[in-house]
Amino acid sequence: MASEWFGRKRIAIIFMIMAVCFAGLLFRLSWLQLVKGGELSRKAEEVRAKDEIVDSSRGTIYDRNHIELVGNSPVKSIYINPDTFSFKVSVEPGEDKKEKEKVLREKIISHIAVTLGLDEAAIKIFDSGQRYARLKRSVDYDTCKKLEDIIKEYKISGIGFEEGTARSYPQGSMASHVLGFMGLDPSARGGLEKTYDRELAGTPGHLVTESDAQGRELPQTKSGFLPPVPGKNLILTIDRTIQYYVERELDKAVEQYQPSKAVIIVMDPSSGEILAMGSRPGYEPARYSSFPQQVWDFNPALRYNYEPGSTLKMFVAAMALEEGKVSEGDTFYDPGYIMINNRRINCWDRTGHGAETFAEGVQNSCNPVFIATGLRTGKELMFKYLQGFGFGQGTGVDLPGEDVGLVIPEERASELDLATMSIGQSIAVTPIQLITAVSSLANGGTLIKPHLVRGLENPATGEVANIEPQQVRQVVSKGTAQKMSRLLQRVILEGSGKKAYVEGYTVAGKTGTAQVPGQRGYEEGKYVASFAGFAPADNPRLAVLVMIAEPKGGQYYGSEVAAPIFQAVARESLHYLNVPENPGLPGPKSAVIEEEKPPVPEADRKVHVPNVVGYPVEDASGFLEERGLRPAPSGRAGVVVEQKPAGGSLEPRGAAVALKIAAAGVQGSAQDVIVPDLTGLTIRRSGTMLQRLGLNFSSAGSGYAVSQKPLPGQRVARGTLVTAEFGPAKNY
Repeated sequence: MASEWFGRKRIAIIFMIMAVCFAGLLFRLSWLQLVKGGELSRKAEEVRAKDEIVDSSRGTIYDRNHIELVGNSPVKSIYINPDTFSFKVSVEPGEDKKEKEKVLREKIISHIAVTLGLDEAAIKIFDSGQRYARLKRSVDYDTCKKLEDIIKEYKISGIGFEEGTARSYPQGSMASHVLGFMGLDPSARGGLEKTYDRELAGTPGHLVTESDAQGRELPQTKSGFLPPVPGKNLILTIDRTIQYYVERELDKAVEQYQPSKAVIIVMDPSSGEILAMGSRPGYEPARYSSFPQQVWDFNPALRYNYEPGSTLKMFVAAMALEEGKVSEGDTFYDPGYIMINNRRINCWDRTGHGAETFAEGVQNSCNPVFIATGLRTGKELMFKYLQGFGFGQGTGVDLPGEDVGLVIPEERASELDLATMSIGQSIAVTPIQLITAVSSLANGGTLIKPHLVRGLENPATGEVANIEPQQVRQVVSKGTAQKMSRLLQRVILEGSGKKAYVEGYTVAGKTGTAQVPGQRGYEEGKYVASFAGFAPADNPRLAVLVMIAEPKGGQYYGSEVAAPIFQAVARESLHYLNVPENPGLPGPKSAVIEEEKPPVPEADRKVHVPNVVGYPVEDASGFLEERGLRPAPSGRAGVVVEQKPAGGSLEPRGAAVALKIAAAGVQGSAQDVIVPDLTGLTIRRSGTMLQRLGLNFSSAGSGYAVSQKPLPGQRVARGTLVTAEFGPAKNY
């Protein structure tokens, strides 16, 4: 009986345990199905479903005649599954399989790395244990073939190929700064590639499939495909043929003059369309990594700031004529110089032009005439028209990285500033600003926004959404623009622009020869040669700017360096555009006039000695050497307390400057410091030197030091605050 009772009890316990387990299982199933069912179903679908991004085709870039400038070429990307990466190992009797596998693995990885040009970071992917990693993008056909041979030789698994495209440049390096390029990221780098990246890129598609745990696609399962939308094509304003003329002349200029920078821009003045834009140094977009970053990252046409020199005079003349401050027949007298606030500013012709009309002053590019005109017009109108012509502000051209030049704030401009601005000094412009302003004089006085894209083309339908020209403002009247055209034609026929004359066409324009500002005034022997003009003058089809910075070889005048380049580009372009010639037009007068030169100090072969009293000896020596002088310090450490010859005097290049050096505190309290002359220094160099002297520093403005407090030469306590104002460099 007892055994039977225990048997029944055991059965009851087992039944109860089973009932509890069943209830728990039922509860768990109910929880998973009813409460968590939706969430788990979604997670399972996410695991099963594979969403692959399908790249869209990037848009093509064409010139205005639909000639391809940038396209796409087929390439392959290499991917690897490090988790399944393997190869076949043959082991002879007695060999250690693991050791041989290790050695062979290193050999294979090294072989692949050399073939693909992989860096150390990419090589580490082999040991990462990831399920998928891209080894290299945009691999050409020959390299892929070499890799395929390696895979076959060692029977490698876990490495595969993905089809793709890469940007191709059928015109080589042509218009490289305009077009930009695609980095390996891939990301748009510079040029129109960056500006119109969203339109060119299109929209990627999606391919959704379901697969098992091993990645095999499951049959009869739901899948979806959202096709990619290809990017829009760009139709540019650039004309490949005119761009070719520009690139050819730039190459000739580089070969002949070895300039630091060179720019040629050709624009349609009636629409603001840029027909050609070329810069040097240049680069090849397909091989951008082979060039220094500062080359492909810096477009001189948009970012190079330079004093325009006499090319700015055409806008000063237009301002004065528009406001009625002068007329073409007004008379002036030029003795060879003009005095402004006890400062003598020379004319380029030291003998003077004598009595001359305003029209003759424009033809002669006479500095005293333009300074007198600028002062007569006044500061308020000067700044109004500088802004009106677009100086000191961006043009809005559809390229990234545009600079705005440098214009002294109106409230800080002195009478001397007004005088020098009237002859193209104490102001910095960019090439794109200047050609835009020239175009306004060519088209009747209207400033038009420059642009490089005519329209966006739908690659599927061929429909083009045109981008219309944008008028910014009316700067001068049509009558004033016509007067300026007549005056600028005289520059070509009778003035310094003779070598810009194009036979059969009327040409209007202006030469410019400007000095290059440095750390302390203008750099000795460095100039910017330029020519800006338009043709035919009576009905302009082209406005052209040629800017050659720091030409070498002895020639640096705008009439000798830039004007002939203008002539070549304008002549070829006008013929290409089938602009009718007028064979009866008069040519330049045979008499040769002296070339216009930038204002220079009284003694051409001498240099101004900088005031370096108060400078640490190493700074003083460096600045004197930069000016072409020979420092002769009395010691190696300390500060300059006296110098001979004194600062401001004119001495021959190479002359010795004796520097008396003393340790701090020798001539006064140990806490005393002589305040150095900061004139002409940059903010950075001023701050660095003052910090070494134990003085505090505060700056206002940008550019080069033009004034300071306390004044140079004062002895002050260490820790004293020195405030300085900065603006464009000056040298009178």
